[in-house]
Amino acid sequence: MIRVPLIRLMLQAVLITSLVVCIPMVTGKAEPSQANADGRVHDPALVIAWNERVLTVAEAEDHFLTLKGVRTAAMMHVAMHDALNSIDPRYAPYAYRADESDASPLAAAAQAAYDVAASQYPQQKKVWTNERKKWLHTTPDGPAKAKGIALGRAAAKAILKRRENDNWDAQAKYHWHPMAPGVYAEFSEHSGTPKGFIFGAGWSKMKPFMLTKAEQFRAPPPPSIRSHRYTAAFNEVKEVGRYASASRTPDQTHLAMWWKEFIESSHNRLARAIVTREGSDLWDSARLFALLNMSITDAYISVFDSKFFYNHWRPYTAIRWAAHDGNPDTIADPQWNNTHRHTYAFPSYPSAHGTATAAAMTILGKTFGDRYEFTMSTPQVEQAGPLSPKVRMVPPTRSFTSFSAAAHECALSRVYLGIHFRYDSEQGEQLGKKVGTFGWDHYLQPNE
Repeated sequence: MIRVPLIRLMLQAVLITSLVVCIPMVTGKAEPSQANADGRVHDPALVIAWNERVLTVAEAEDHFLTLKGVRTAAMMHVAMHDALNSIDPRYAPYAYRADESDASPLAAAAQAAYDVAASQYPQQKKVWTNERKKWLHTTPDGPAKAKGIALGRAAAKAILKRRENDNWDAQAKYHWHPMAPGVYAEFSEHSGTPKGFIFGAGWSKMKPFMLTKAEQFRAPPPPSIRSHRYTAAFNEVKEVGRYASASRTPDQTHLAMWWKEFIESSHNRLARAIVTREGSDLWDSARLFALLNMSITDAYISVFDSKFFYNHWRPYTAIRWAAHDGNPDTIADPQWNNTHRHTYAFPSYPSAHGTATAAAMTILGKTFGDRYEFTMSTPQVEQAGPLSPKVRMVPPTRSFTSFSAAAHECALSRVYLGIHFRYDSEQGEQLGKKVGTFGWDHYLQPNE
């Protein structure tokens, strides 16, 4: 039995790679727009700026190896959403409701963002203070500004209170099982982690933002190891997911690596670009980012519930140990390795990357329509596991005709990377769609 605090998992990963993560100077492109006389600025620049800064600080602190960053982003955008909709109630609130129609929207949103960010990353108080000052400077002094600041504080206080003791950093117990067909097994030599280490066992213990419970949409069981479905998935990943595969196309190799970036970073970056492109206003942008980051958080909670419930093995173990799996149609390869020569140290089923991407893309699709053409950019990714050296992606972009197509490609990328079976990816995609759809249908609804 192992007892592992989540934050210790992150620190161990940092020590393993002998790297030091430093908090950089946070800069951004979003600048304040000139306010009207009452301080009412309706473009999304403020939301974009705070989103970028919070996630930059979060990634620098723990490389998204805990849920702290996306949880903070979700709380921050909820606070902004609730403050804005207390001024002009276009959408239902999440944690705070008031009637402050004469308050300054800019002041309210900036203060709400500041209070949440500073509460979670107090060591970066100077960054948050400078960002708040930049936005408040564009708002004329007077009663509207003062009311906006008070409103922002109240909205932030409400969501922070609601998320108290939500177990985002809970300790977890994991029981290792004897080696057996389909059972997750340790592979410290491939994951580069200490013996006895497992990642994410406590993630499902966190209280969801929107789901009623972690297991609300728990995936169905993975296929039997002796089934035809398993055999087909085994043979597929063994061939297209192997290192230097002759069957994997150059494009499949590219997408396998290109999709490795953490969802918190890539999908929020995409959302920032789209709200700018679409000219979304302050209210719509605050709502989008709140739904997006709550959905990503709940997707992680949900998928790790399924992962540790089924405790399913990874292709790395399955292919090397196939002589003992009881399936006469699977052939072992004791020297097999995958595309990026690394396997993440937690159970396989379903794919977490596929789940979180599908949840995020579902929110974007329901906001802008699924049939939406866009291009995503990922200039570089980690060569192998977390905190490994970065490699450039050539080309750095991939283009899509719909959000659902992007989610599907991301899910399948894990097969070509050699870290998931096809059924891992398929069920992850389905699970993420359920999480995103539930959030969209039940939270921050338009007011009639």
